[in-house]
Amino acid sequence: MAVEVVLLVPILVMFTLLVVAGGRYVSVRADIEAAARDAARAASYARTPDEAQQAADTVANGSLESLSDCRVERIGGNFVAGGIVSVTLNCHVTNSGLGLIGLSGSLSLSATGSAPLDTFRRTG
Repeated sequence: MAVEVVLLVPILVMFTLLVVAGGRYVSVRADIEAAARDAARAASYARTPDEAQQAADTVANGSLESLSDCRVERIGGNFVAGGIVSVTLNCHVTNSGLGLIGLSGSLSLSATGSAPLDTFRRTG
């Protein structure tokens, strides 16, 4: 019985840590996708591409305070009534705290969010 416990406990601990790492990946991925969606929505309220860039940066940085290395990679679309604005975020997430299962370094994640522009908006 003691031999089974000695062999199974490390395997169960490693499996638990792997599940935690997977959960962390899914959680961070969802946070980045939500921030991209929110940044696109904020950019859709802007009147010019420069204002859209500033609004997207502000919202993305506010949403992802815990992920220090995130930036707005690209803002696409056209700023005409009825158009669509898309924002792409690129983040580097460290695997700190997951070294027990051999995950070290960082992971690069990106997400794109889109938002429609109001059909009856005036551009300036």
